[in-house]
Amino acid sequence: MSKASGQKRLTPSRIQSMKGSAPIVCLTAYTTPMARALDAHCDLLLVGDSVGMVLYGLPSTISVTLDMMIAHGQAVMRGVTRACVIVDLPFGSYQESKEQAFRSAVRIMQETGCDGVKLEGGEEMVETIAFLTTRGVPVCGHIGLMPQQVHTAGSYRSLGHCESETAKIRRDARAVGGSGAFAVVIEGMVEPLAREVTAAVHVPTIGIGASPACDGQILVADDMLGMFTDFTPKFVKRYAGLAQAIEDAASAYADDVRNRRFPGKEHTFEIRTPPG
Repeated sequence: MSKASGQKRLTPSRIQSMKGSAPIVCLTAYTTPMARALDAHCDLLLVGDSVGMVLYGLPSTISVTLDMMIAHGQAVMRGVTRACVIVDLPFGSYQESKEQAFRSAVRIMQETGCDGVKLEGGEEMVETIAFLTTRGVPVCGHIGLMPQQVHTAGSYRSLGHCESETAKIRRDARAVGGSGAFAVVIEGMVEPLAREVTAAVHVPTIGIGASPACDGQILVADDMLGMFTDFTPKFVKRYAGLAQAIEDAASAYADDVRNRRFPGKEHTFEIRTPPG
């Protein structure tokens, strides 16, 4: 699925080996053009179920389907030559049983050519993660704030403000870190706890709204680029304002069309005189 190149793409095992070394650079990607733009700069690209909110305007990730993830995974794989590509298992595609998770993961990997999958959950997902990894499916874990559980959690909020939350996250980190996962995303937790978790587990932690001490960082690319403007999480740093740039370009184009400045002569085809 990826472009032919003499350069080998990074693998989950290579990502795992980066624990405690240079920070792992991660962003989300959902399309071929975005993957091409990000590939040279990222160690890992995540085809996240955040695609539902970012590209489809859905209120959460809950409505994202396996077919959607496969379609976007295929698109991203067409644009990479370097980065490791991981695809989210969407809500409902893995929670029922470890066998269901395996079937879903196999579909994603076979139909996209990606390098592995990511799933949300702590202690309750350890058996599933072990089942997948011992059968050849690389898994990235995800603990802390878990968007697929927003309806039971009640809201998107940072965690680790009370002893019960802290104790649960510590247990989840130890469980997932020892389950066979090659890395674990830790999202939306207080900085001291994220720092503690990173030191406690032997696999890389990839933070989002966590700690600079994490082994890597990830952001939704559309947040980072200023493309998604419905809301801005506290942990997002915008490196561009592309939504406004696009709106400005569309306004200039519309003005040119309405005033017949576009297309100009240089943008149209004229009859060519046949030779001889």
